Amino acid sequence: MYNNYEADILHNRPHSQLSGILKNTLKAIQPTTLAWLLFLVLLVTSKQLELTMAGHVLIQLPLLVVCGWLITPSLPSRLKSSIEKYNEYGIPGILIVIFTALFWMLPRSLDAALATPVMEFAKFVTLPTLIGIPLALSWPLMTPVAKGFVIGNLLSMLVVLGWLYAQAPVRLCNYYLINQQQQTGTLLLVITAVIALYFTLKCFFFNKNLEVGAL
Repeated sequence: MYNNYEADILHNRPHSQLSGILKNTLKAIQPTTLAWLLFLVLLVTSKQLELTMAGHVLIQLPLLVVCGWLITPSLPSRLKSSIEKYNEYGIPGILIVIFTALFWMLPRSLDAALATPVMEFAKFVTLPTLIGIPLALSWPLMTPVAKGFVIGNLLSMLVVLGWLYAQAPVRLCNYYLINQQQQTGTLLLVITAVIALYFTLKCFFFNKNLEVGAL
């Protein structure tokens, strides 16, 4: 009986090891595959999404950032370790994220992306690589206070941008009509309010430690 038990262990061990390797491989592949599929969908549907300002600002731009976030786990460990050495507490990475986001929030940048293929290409490259990936790498390294600061500033910037789009009496983007601009501003304010409500509930009602870092 002992020999049979030992034989079963030896027989099942390769299968368990193979199962573990398969699970780890799937965990690494799935986000990467999803990221590339999403990127290709955005690339194919770029003209359709860019027909409306809401599709451009509220769908295409955020999803390009998501592509970068999803592809981050598949980056080589050596590369991530090298970046981490220069990304103390995630601050340098977050600064890259903030400045890149500020650039693409400018109406002139949206116009440039629609007007020139070079800027359109830059948009599809910089949003995943200079916002999505740095954000995914930097966020776990940040302190709760720093995370709260970033979230607060992000929400304030979105409120200002939404109010500007909704209330501006003239077109800020030459390629979009003023009614599309106002609609985008209103939706942006609603989305910001939902995000703020989520973090408020998460912090005060679902997080016992009241730490933004746990969000």
